[in-house]
Amino acid sequence: MPETRGTLLMDGAAIERSLARVAHEIAERHADLSGLALVGIRSRGVPLAHRLQRRIAGLGKRTLPVGTLDITLYRDDLTTVGPHAVLKETIIAFPIDGRSIILVDDVLYTGRTIRAALDGLMDFGRPRAVQVVGLVDRGHRELPIKLDYVGKNVPTRAREQVQLRDAAAGNGALELVIIGSPDDGDLEEGES
Repeated sequence: MPETRGTLLMDGAAIERSLARVAHEIAERHADLSGLALVGIRSRGVPLAHRLQRRIAGLGKRTLPVGTLDITLYRDDLTTVGPHAVLKETIIAFPIDGRSIILVDDVLYTGRTIRAALDGLMDFGRPRAVQVVGLVDRGHRELPIKLDYVGKNVPTRAREQVQLRDAAAGNGALELVIIGSPDDGDLEEGES
């Protein structure tokens, strides 16, 4: 499938500034980081969780453990994905019982991904608390899920997509783009 260009919302430098701000917020809210861990939601939450880990360690704080969570089997739309859903490995190599977990994802939209991640996380134990980081909050919530830490609020239309992807430069940088025409004339459900 060819890559769609889209409109650039955040380049690599803007993403790194947002992650630096979020890392500072996490460090400020958690004076003792010893009981804290990051868990990236596959697939785009994983590189963000590792970048946050490096940012927090760079503040002179401890290096937080990072886990990877695949939510495929916890999705409420699994039957619409098709008969061959691709499962990827979940790696949480630390106990989560009694620990504060920060779930990391790229884009918060309906809230269904975070709901599925909460279900998946509970299969590994009972955390003391769960917080959520999202690089982008684009609105359109269907479930009562909110971000505790947000990189950027981006109002969008329902038909648009916000994608975090590798930058074209190929230097490990990420970019955030919006795909879909702002003049696509989409109507909200029930409008005419």
